[in-house]
Amino acid sequence: MDRRELERELERLHADAWGWALACTGRDRALAEDALQNAYLRVLSGRARFEGRSQFKSWLFGVIRMTAMEELRRTNRWRARSRDVDMADASDPSPGADVMAGETERAAALVTAMRALSPRQREVLQLVFYHGMTIEEAAGVMRISLGTARTHYERGKKALAEQITHADVR
Repeated sequence: MDRRELERELERLHADAWGWALACTGRDRALAEDALQNAYLRVLSGRARFEGRSQFKSWLFGVIRMTAMEELRRTNRWRARSRDVDMADASDPSPGADVMAGETERAAALVTAMRALSPRQREVLQLVFYHGMTIEEAAGVMRISLGTARTHYERGKKALAEQITHADVR
């Protein structure tokens, strides 16, 4: 894939990539911006190469995930060294497009239920439901086996359904 094609694909997938970067950084907008920019730089500079072994979107989401994890580690080290700096306002707790949040009680219950899931369950459900990936593609992005992804998917769906049902009863 030449640079022009890469740029077109990145532009086409930008909204989904932004939502995924937010999800990978715990909704920290500044961190998501850094992670996404660095992921794009890796792709465009050739440090991350698409070799066609998966769908471009799955591969890109894997690059974004790994870059976001590096950004989170870097930021956590920096925060540990800079305890005097107030970082309370660094994250934006408002839900975004990846959670399809509105002002309804049901949307709020969904956001709360998603946050209560384990990180891997939340990740696989976001990839499948909000980014249109198969469980196999999500496993590739997350760098886990298909069986592990299926387990997290099924357990996450079950936990989500129970929590939403519980919220509806209250």
